This record gives sequence, structure tokens and C-alpha cells, in this order.
Amino acid sequence: MKCPTQLFIDGVFCASSDHRTLPVINPATEATLAEVAAATVRDVETAIAGAQRAFEQGWRDCAPGRRAEIMFRIARVLREHAEELSQLESLSIGKPISDARDEIGMGARTFEYYAGAISTFCGQTIPVARGGFDFTLRQPMGVVAAIVPWNFPFPIATWKVAPALAAGNCVVLKPARPSPLTALRLGELAVEAGLPPGALQVLSGSGEEMGDALVKHPLVRKISFTGSTAVGSHIMQMAARDIKRVSLELGGKSPNIIFADADLAKAAATSPMSVFANTGQDCCARSRIFVERPVYEKFVELFVQATRQLVISDPSKEETQIGPLVSARQRESVETFLPTAQTPHLKILCGGDRPARKGYYLNPAVVVGCETSDRAWREEIFGPIACIRPFDREDEMLAEVNASPYGLSGSLWTNDLKRALRVLRRIESGVISVNCHNSLHLEAPFGGFKQSGLGRDLGQAAMEGYTELKNIYIAD
Repeated sequence: MKCPTQLFIDGVFCASSDHRTLPVINPATEATLAEVAAATVRDVETAIAGAQRAFEQGWRDCAPGRRAEIMFRIARVLREHAEELSQLESLSIGKPISDARDEIGMGARTFEYYAGAISTFCGQTIPVARGGFDFTLRQPMGVVAAIVPWNFPFPIATWKVAPALAAGNCVVLKPARPSPLTALRLGELAVEAGLPPGALQVLSGSGEEMGDALVKHPLVRKISFTGSTAVGSHIMQMAARDIKRVSLELGGKSPNIIFADADLAKAAATSPMSVFANTGQDCCARSRIFVERPVYEKFVELFVQATRQLVISDPSKEETQIGPLVSARQRESVETFLPTAQTPHLKILCGGDRPARKGYYLNPAVVVGCETSDRAWREEIFGPIACIRPFDREDEMLAEVNASPYGLSGSLWTNDLKRALRVLRRIESGVISVNCHNSLHLEAPFGGFKQSGLGRDLGQAAMEGYTELKNIYIAD
């Protein structure tokens, strides 16, 4: 298995300009997996200059058919190296190997989807009142900065890189500090598949200085960021100086709403993994569970039962469903949300303790007795804690759902179609699932309302977001 440890600039691996490195820690063993180059501001400038050259010297003007051919090839190469990439992802962030394989497969499908979209991505002809010929073009922006998080490193990288490249842009990709390995390998494999050197640059490392340099650079025309709301706000403020384009997919505190007429057994059996998958480190986690009072006690009983059956173990095992948190610091942060002697009204029905094994594990916790003012109910936890609360009236429940500053995802369980349509219209959220927990579809836009961000990943909307819309009029 190849473990890349250097920056990927202009088609080759290189050390950082000051030769600094940062450790990548295996969260399941707490051992150092690799020492990876930490990019400097000088490296950022070098990478952006190389991306601009690649844009001007060919990728911008590459024929659509040729661009599609290269992207299909990238997808094929990713499939050929799928097991290697899955192992890297699992080792570096503690993701169960079965999940890692699914996500690497999704990354390959993302390149295939946008390769296919190139031939159908077009402008419009518009019949204007004064006659003549009016039409629009979708043109690439130039250099795009893609900043991705550590919780789903590979798929989110492809969600940004693939549509940006498909639209004719070049990309400087910055993976999160804990999870650079698959991003670095992606850069190398893309060049092996025929992508021009410089069209995709990958900079590992961390630090505000490096990130700020990437966002502020005058040649960067757009920043696509997935991460915390606080950092997203900071990026938006910096981008405002030069009116840079931004798309932000930020935090979430998603609801899971269960009405009394729902298929209770199915809702209870599937809902634990809507919170605890990826050890709760998911902005779509349905961590606020609203249950109509007539079925509240039964749902809680079934939910706890299903939670206790989850397999929490070594990420390398096929049967593992829940692995460790990404770091000791992340586990400690999550534990601050657990009930203490100072919150006697809250009760932990299961979990919340550390298993007796090495690694940053935390057993999934189910908490009841929540009040809307409790931190665990209001704030994004990014860990394996689910809070369940009963409701009596639909309007009161919806007011509580929408009281959150976030609005990313959510689920609704009911067999009443009229009710479903009524409630779906009123939930302030960018993505909602009915009688399931499916937030993501490559073909459909993904993003949030309010402080969950702006702009969209995935679908045609993502590709549009990496272009400027130009209107042209030709007089008779």
C-alpha cells in the first residue's frame, strides 16, 4: 500500500519549502501512521501559480470530449486502486473498512457523473424583445480552492474537484490536517490518468496562515469549503474583500421526526445509524429526535435496543459499524456534552462511556429528558450522542425544529401524505428524507439553509457553481 507523504505540486511530489512535517495518527491504535509534509505560504503561492498556468495553457480550452475522456479515465483508475485508497482512509481516520470502500466507490462514481455531465452542460438561447440573437455561456472561473474536512475526506474532495474540473477550472485542494493521505494519492492518480500536471494541486498541512493565504490569493476565484460554521464565516469575511465566489457546507443539528402513524419498527431500527454512523462525526447526523408522545416510550425502547446491538470494534474488521473518534481531542469535546451532576433532568439510557481498549472510542449514548435549552439539544456535537424528546402538537414541534441556527438535513417518518407535504414545506432544511435517512444523491443538490451554509455540492447545481454566467447579444 502506497502512503504519500509529500505535497503534490505540478504533477510531482515534493517536500514543503521549510521541510516541516506533521504526524498522521491512527485513531484506532493511537500510533503514528505517517509524517506528512506541512505546506507553507510559499508552497501555497507556488501551487496557485502552477494551477493558473495549467488553466491558461490548456485545461480551460480543452475540448469537452477530451475533458470527459480524462475524467472517465480518472474514475477507472480510482476503481483500480480502490482497496489501497480504502485502507488509507480507514487507517488515517478510523473509518470502518466497509464504509471506506463505499466512499471510495462513491468518489469514482462522482468523476463518472461529472464526466458524463460535460456533454449536457450548456447555456441557453433567449428570445429577447428587441430581436436579434441572445444566448448565454457557462465559463470556468480559473483557479478554485477546495478545502475539505476530515470526517469524509475522499468523497467530499471528489464532490469539489470533479465538478470544478469538469467545468474547466483548475483546483488547489487542501485536505484537513488529520486526513491528507487519500487526497494526495488522488492528485497522483489523476495525473496518471491523463490530467495535465498542475490542474489538480494538493497541499497537506494545517494552520490559519496557510488557509488564509489560499483564500486571499488574487488568482483564486472561488473557495469551496466544507467544515465548521465558525471557519466558514471567517472564509466568507476574507472572500468579501475581493468579492470572491464562495460555497460553504457547514454545521448541522438535524432533526429526525417520528409521527405516531409511522412504521415504528423500521424507524427505530434504522435511526441509530442516522446519528451514530461515522461515530457521529457527520454534519447530517439526526441527533435531535422528535417523537410523537403516543409512541414515545415504545420508540425509545426500540431505539436503545437497536443501539446496543451496534458493532463497535476495530475499523479493519468487516463487521465493524462504529469505529473510534478521529482524535483524543475530539473525544474529549464530545464528552463535555454528556449529562453530569449539574444536569440532573437528563438521563443516559445507554453508552457514553469509553470501551476498555486502546484508541479514541466512545460508546454511542442515548439521552432523554432534554430541554430545548440544553447544550446537547442545541449545539452540534459531532460525536455519538442522540437526544430524544417527545412532542404533542405539530406546530410546536416545527417551531422547535426551526429554532436551530442550522438547517442542513433531516428525516420525517409518517404514512400520511398530506401531513408529509405540509411538514416538509415548513422544515427549514436543505435536504430532507421521508421514511428513510438518505441525504445524498450524486445527481441531486446537497447543502443547507441558514448557518448550514450556502451554495450546493453535487448535481448540476455544483457544476453551475464553478462557472460564471455570461450573456451575449448579437444584433440583427
